[in-house]
Amino acid sequence: MLGIEGAAIGFALLLFLLFIGLHIATSLFLVAALGAWIFFGDTMIRPFGTMMWGTLNNFLLVAIPLFVFMGEILVRGGVTERMYRALADWTKPLPGGLLHTNIAASTVFASISGSSVATAATIGTVAFPTFRRQNYAEAWVAGSVASGATLGILIPPSINLIIYGAVTNTSIGALFTAGILPGIILASAFMGVIMIACLINPSIAGRPERIAPWRDRRRRLVDLVPPLVIFILVMGSIYLGFATPTEAAGVGVMAAVALTAFYGTLNLKMLREAMLSAVTTTGMTLLILIAAFYLNFILGVLGVPAQVSGFVSSFDVEPVMMILLLVLLYMVLGCFLDALAMMIATIPIILPIVTLIGYDSIWFGIFLVLMCELALITPPVGMNLYVTQSVRGRGDVGTVIVGVLPFVLCILIVVALITVFPGILI
Repeated sequence: MLGIEGAAIGFALLLFLLFIGLHIATSLFLVAALGAWIFFGDTMIRPFGTMMWGTLNNFLLVAIPLFVFMGEILVRGGVTERMYRALADWTKPLPGGLLHTNIAASTVFASISGSSVATAATIGTVAFPTFRRQNYAEAWVAGSVASGATLGILIPPSINLIIYGAVTNTSIGALFTAGILPGIILASAFMGVIMIACLINPSIAGRPERIAPWRDRRRRLVDLVPPLVIFILVMGSIYLGFATPTEAAGVGVMAAVALTAFYGTLNLKMLREAMLSAVTTTGMTLLILIAAFYLNFILGVLGVPAQVSGFVSSFDVEPVMMILLLVLLYMVLGCFLDALAMMIATIPIILPIVTLIGYDSIWFGIFLVLMCELALITPPVGMNLYVTQSVRGRGDVGTVIVGVLPFVLCILIVVALITVFPGILI
């Protein structure tokens, strides 16, 4: 059990390093390097350079900067704002009004962005000024923005699912397919919670809003066509076998450029800003990925995954109970770890346990992304909380935390649904 004990000590050290403010990638690397030195001397530290090259020399990972770049172009080119206004015409008549627009817009933008943080920043920037004019309850506005943005890592194309597929050698197309229905169910659950809350307490939705005439609503529907076309181009080319995920991401970038040119918002300044933002996001993501791959390598050499699987198999625990324990584990981890770091660091240990109790790697990928969604809106390190608060620009993050609580319940309900009915992911 030396490997398990060492892994437990290493994980405690990782939490400590993150707590004192070290960058996620630095913390992961230090824990891996220290473990390698303690158990193997410098023998396992030397291969790091080769492993770093091997990790990055993966054509599949090129999809990450391309999808991020595509989302940045659409945001900076005004496509997202047009989409939001078109959706608002159709959600205003519902109990909750524009709160539903946040969820619907997040769902649509998630299908062309793949990034939760980008979705939160984009939807929040468009939403908050409008909601304040209408006197909506601030907590519900912030909660719907932060929670709706989590759909960005579940609905394809999802950057997290691409990374999961690369780490576990699972089909990206199969993961994308499996993420569609849970994403739709979760978005519907979010809207259902808003509707129930506003029926009970109509003041949440502020003052009654003017409903646009049918003629104007039909006219602005055209602004929903571009996101739909890009989604069909990207996902259709993957599912029909015309392109790999990376090639499909390139198709999406070209479509986004053509669309902004059509709207007259394409210029060198916009492209430069979009490219710089994409490079920054990608650099941060890949740095975490490299460090996590090295940590996973050390854990594998120590035999930790096999030891943990053997340890778990010695207990007579029902599969559903085991999943419940994993949910509790990830909820605790999500309070301390970044979603991406949590995902990559736990895959080599948890995946063997999940397959042991009868679930496959595709199911675990969706389950893990749902747990990452919880991590994104769980204090103290929930990224979406702070992005939403930054865009909100007043008050404190406590209002955002209170606002996401009803939506946390929705995510847990979807987790229970895919656990009891795993066939819905096929």
